[in-house]
Order: sequence, then structure tokens, then C-alpha cells
Amino acid sequence: MATHLETHAVIDRIQAEVIGVPVDIGNIASMSAYLMTLANQKKASGGYVCIANVHMLTIAHANRAFKSILKEALLVTPDGMPLVWTQKIRGFEDAQRVSGPDLMLELCKQASQNGHSIFLLGADDPTLDLLSNNLLRQFPGLKIAGVHAPEKLPEQGPLDEVLVDKINASGASFLFVGLGCPKQEYWCATHAPKLRPIALGVGAAFDFHAGTKKRPPAFIQQWGLEWLYRLLSEPGRLWKRYLVSNSAFVYYSLLDLLHINKPQ
Repeated sequence: MATHLETHAVIDRIQAEVIGVPVDIGNIASMSAYLMTLANQKKASGGYVCIANVHMLTIAHANRAFKSILKEALLVTPDGMPLVWTQKIRGFEDAQRVSGPDLMLELCKQASQNGHSIFLLGADDPTLDLLSNNLLRQFPGLKIAGVHAPEKLPEQGPLDEVLVDKINASGASFLFVGLGCPKQEYWCATHAPKLRPIALGVGAAFDFHAGTKKRPPAFIQQWGLEWLYRLLSEPGRLWKRYLVSNSAFVYYSLLDLLHINKPQ
């Protein structure tokens, strides 16, 4: 049976499995309202949000430890139309895409209107300068409590107590982490238990909102072809990721579909 979604804050999480990984059902309005409610009540200390796409789910499908990171998240949003289509096949007709760039902007807008501040972690100093200026231009009331461009980090780095203290001392309510998948998810899982703000791994959102990379047009995103747009933009860096992850996702999805339609 399909579940109707409201635009007010999510109270009871509704999830649908996508290739064996639970992904939340919702939309920008409901998920941002849920996170703002947690921030207002200061109940999300040690919490983080995973913005899931095909690449992330194929890693989680093959890696039990990484899958557990997604299961422990405050939210796992469906960033990618293939995830949304799977949710719809499972009966959640109102399922919508909740991408990292869109959720980041919505939370910045609401933070600017409700006295919350943000912290930006990732990229490099020039990108953070551009990103900060663009966000302040778009949301004049926004308070950016701090920024940090880390040195090159390993995929699974140790806890950085000094950085945790810096972020906590800033008073930020939301910490946007732009380290790329899966590094940012490992970072959030390691550091969030010591952090006060809600951490969100938003990946390429830093580059998109800084203007250093172009985001695909809306119609390409709606058709589920954002991966192709990005592949054509950065073939040398992304061809292997998309070849492996997209092929694996299609294979796992077909197995799931056969199971769903199998007579009981």
C-alpha cells in the first residue's frame, strides 16, 4: 500500500529497502523540517545524515561495516532517481528525490531564518571562500560559524579531537561535510558521536554551490541521467566508478525485482 507523505516534520521514519539497504521515504520539506526540529530541540548530538546514491548503495551492499554506517544515520535520503524508482516500485508512490545540494540549500535557508548557524568542512580554501560568499549572497541572514579545508585524508581516518573541539566551539547547528563518498560517511560515523551539530555528507554540493563545477540541468536529473552528465564532464576520474557501481546496481535491482514479483 502506498504511503502518503506530508510536508511537516517526519516523526516516525518510513524506509524502503533499495538493494538491501534501508532508504528513507520523504521529500525536501519533510526531511528538512525533521532535521530543524532536532536542531531546535538539540536532540541530534552525535547524529549524521547520509545522502545516498547508486554508488553509495553498491558499496553498502558489498561492505557490511559501511552498511551499518547507513543504518545508524539519522536519515538516509534518496539522492538519485534509480533509488526513487525502486521506492515507487515497492509501493511508495509519493517518494521523491532528496539530493545533497538541494537539502543543503534548504537547511541554509531555514537556518538563516531561525537563528541557526552552519560549519563547512571539505574542499580547499579557494572553494570554501567561493562557497561561503555564494551562500551569504543567497541567504543574507545566514551565519557561517566556521570553515575548514582539511589536509588530504585517508578513506578511514582516525578521530581528530582538535577539529571536533573547533567545530563544537563554533556553536554551529549543521555541519556540511564535502569529502566525497565513502570518505565523508566514514568521517561522519567516526566523529559524530563527539560532535554537537548534525553532520551531513553532501559530496559535490560544495563544488556546485561554489560554482567550480556545473550541476546538470533539472530535466537530466529527473531522467536519472546525472551520472552520465558528470561522467562526460570528468571521464578520467569517474568512468570506473560509474561502470562498476551502475552495473552492480542494475544487477542487484533485477534480483530484488525478481524476488518482489516471485509468487508466494
